[in-house]
Amino acid sequence: MNTTKKLTVVINGKGGVGKDTLCDAVALHLPTCNISSITPIKEIARTFGWNGEKDLRSRRFLAKLKRVFSEYNDLPNRYLIEQYHAFLESDSRILFVHIREADQIQAFVDGIGGDCITLLIRRDIPEVAGSYGNHADDDVENYPYDYTFDNNRPLEQASAAFVEWITSLLA
Repeated sequence: MNTTKKLTVVINGKGGVGKDTLCDAVALHLPTCNISSITPIKEIARTFGWNGEKDLRSRRFLAKLKRVFSEYNDLPNRYLIEQYHAFLESDSRILFVHIREADQIQAFVDGIGGDCITLLIRRDIPEVAGSYGNHADDDVENYPYDYTFDNNRPLEQASAAFVEWITSLLA
């Protein structure tokens, strides 16, 4: 197994708060992996006609489909744990795990023995203040996160602060 210090971060926040942008900023400085619990669900949805839209109807559809597979065979969490083990054997230092639902966050944390931190990204802009009409997006704050990062600065400042913070966690 790779003995370099690694960090697994369960990251969450409403759509549009900048999660991907912040993860991409870290990836410019450290070997990084990004995984999402919705990935296997999107693959199934594409097979049966979903073409990648990110509108409210599609977000509700994916959230419901994910819930069905979570209850049926725990597919999203099994996928994440498999990817987590691959990360441990890789040269990457940071693993960002995107999960929306509180129960799914807890299932992943428990499934890897708690060897991670949980992080909520917030941003005070009107685009993320409303409802998406599904539990996965609307209930992102209903988990006792270890950390919260307020992404309210200009892009370059927020990215630099986030990279510095993540880097400090590896020290």
